[in-house]
Amino acid sequence: MDFANFALFFAAALAIAISPGPGLLYVAARTLAGGRNEGLASSFGTGLGGLVHVAAGAIGVSALVLASAEAFAVLKIAGAIYLVWLGYKSFRESGIAIDTRVTATGAMRAFREGIVVEALNPKTAAFFLAFLPQFVDPSVGPVWLQFVVLGLISVTLNTAVDVVATFLAARARDAAVSRPGLLRRLRQGAGVAIASLGLALFLARRPASL
Repeated sequence: MDFANFALFFAAALAIAISPGPGLLYVAARTLAGGRNEGLASSFGTGLGGLVHVAAGAIGVSALVLASAEAFAVLKIAGAIYLVWLGYKSFRESGIAIDTRVTATGAMRAFREGIVVEALNPKTAAFFLAFLPQFVDPSVGPVWLQFVVLGLISVTLNTAVDVVATFLAARARDAAVSRPGLLRRLRQGAGVAIASLGLALFLARRPASL
């Protein structure tokens, strides 16, 4: 991947990582319930669970490229459309607050639950299959290796943001749930950004398919 494409990928991955989605809200809720250690444990747990999807996606996308270049192109177009839908969904559900009903479980259990929750989350699998193939180019190297590298960067960014959110929630537990307006605006902005990314990727590939 050339520098321009990598810069676009990194900017998009960072924007998605900092958007207050379900994973970030889960980590914040876990921190509010059990404190900083439990929040950190759940952050690393969800990160490890995300690697399961990276490995599975690398195998699946590589097999798809070997089977049919046209099918891979369809996957990229479908992925771009999915990002638009994901952005719209995030904007529409921007008013959803942190679930304060989450109870403390202990750091080890929070870590294990984080792995299981993320590894078995079909939305995470769908997201990786929608986002990462947009930046994979079969002509420049092994597809599986590109997918793994990009996936590791995405998971690292997501985990880093979760860790920051954990420290912020631990320092200001009340503030995390007493400012729903700020959270709503952040989610609305993230929704617009994700949808715009998907639309731009979709339109950029339309001429090639004509």
